[in-house]
Amino acid sequence: MAGICLWETGVRAEKNETGDLVIARLRYGGGGDWYNDPSAIPNLARYITARTGMPVKDTEARVAIGDERLFSFPVLFMTGHGRISLSDTEAARLRQYLLAGGFLYADDDYGLDPHFRKMMRHVFPDRELVELPFSHGIYRIHFRFEHGLPKIHEHDNKPPQGFGIFDDEGRLMVFYTYETNISDGWVESEIYGNPPEIREAALKMGTNIILWAVMH
Repeated sequence: MAGICLWETGVRAEKNETGDLVIARLRYGGGGDWYNDPSAIPNLARYITARTGMPVKDTEARVAIGDERLFSFPVLFMTGHGRISLSDTEAARLRQYLLAGGFLYADDDYGLDPHFRKMMRHVFPDRELVELPFSHGIYRIHFRFEHGLPKIHEHDNKPPQGFGIFDDEGRLMVFYTYETNISDGWVESEIYGNPPEIREAALKMGTNIILWAVMH
């Protein structure tokens, strides 16, 4: 899949001097550990480049909603275990970013769920997080997941679920993974003891998410 190009939107793709895609981690207030698992994005970036040919910078950018560079990043990633604090100004700016063509991927690292849902109600009071069917393209754009998200960590022994928020044209702006913790599977296997097949599934699903974000 070499030669993948980003769609032209209101969000300008941030690249380094070699033209690599840069994935940004969202730095949020409230006390939640937004910085959790710092090796996750670099590992995923290297995997995407190796398996698809799309050049992705193997160091993450870190950006707050109020950062002037926010609109330079086509893909934002966020995770954590706890509280998220978002001002009205920040909610409006994140809404503007997403409606302009940006993409937010959020991964519940056990404990984020109620706080993330509250955050999304603040950002999009008129739009709901809806569960994506297994037939959605994000589950098959490169690697096929016939039964939806892979289960990486057990948490509360519930099935994994993927939720989304769409714009008026049907573009997926926000993708949220719950009861799976995909990003924990991107880190080195010895950190959480993930077996090779589980880590591979997490990296494959992460690849699908990034490809979907930059191609739609």
